[in-house]
Amino acid sequence: MSRAPSTDLGPLLGAEQLCCGRRRPVLVDVTWRVAAGEFWCVLGDNGAGKSTLVATVLGLLPKLGGTVFPVAGGDRHRLGYVPQQQRFDVPLPITVAEFVALGLDDGLRRAVVASSVHGALQSLGIGALANSVVQELSIGQQRRVLVARALARQPRLLVLDEPLANLDEASARQLLGDLARLCREDGLSLVLVVHDRRLAAAFASHVVLVADGRVRVGPVAELLGLAVLGGC
Repeated sequence: MSRAPSTDLGPLLGAEQLCCGRRRPVLVDVTWRVAAGEFWCVLGDNGAGKSTLVATVLGLLPKLGGTVFPVAGGDRHRLGYVPQQQRFDVPLPITVAEFVALGLDDGLRRAVVASSVHGALQSLGIGALANSVVQELSIGQQRRVLVARALARQPRLLVLDEPLANLDEASARQLLGDLARLCREDGLSLVLVVHDRRLAAAFASHVVLVADGRVRVGPVAELLGLAVLGGC
């Protein structure tokens, strides 16, 4: 999948002096900017506030204070998002290609839909599964299909909340490797909420470390040497 390089130098996601939480502050004074082509992993213990932070900067939760930047440079159509606990809530058997197409606008021409679906599946190495029934796939394959549905929108920014949950290490590394390649070759910006510090160090360019109500942000080489979070 190819994306035209962006000339917009503003952040695609982020906040300034953000205070976020549900009813009460969980994280305060968060300043974070995601630029084009960066691969961010958000790391921290369960309940530390990782998903709350991401949901707030995406505008899915109201902020308690501070500033949230416009998502994807103000063009939310160029955002791909797969939330935590995403499931295949489709009552009837559906093929992979049909499911991925559900993420696209109804008004698109059939040829455009077919091209977008094909490109998304190929980019994740699952083109051969196009005619397979989604409900019959393995967990790892289903996770890739969910990501492909988000990629079919040809986003500038892809946000995935816990995409590695219940995946074995080989499957997790394969998925992260494919995403890192899209980041390098297509200029896609990535934000992933994850637990595994080793995988973040192997694939991400930047990390957000969330612990004890505090947030540190920066390049992997700098921050992963500063703190070791439990469970990462």
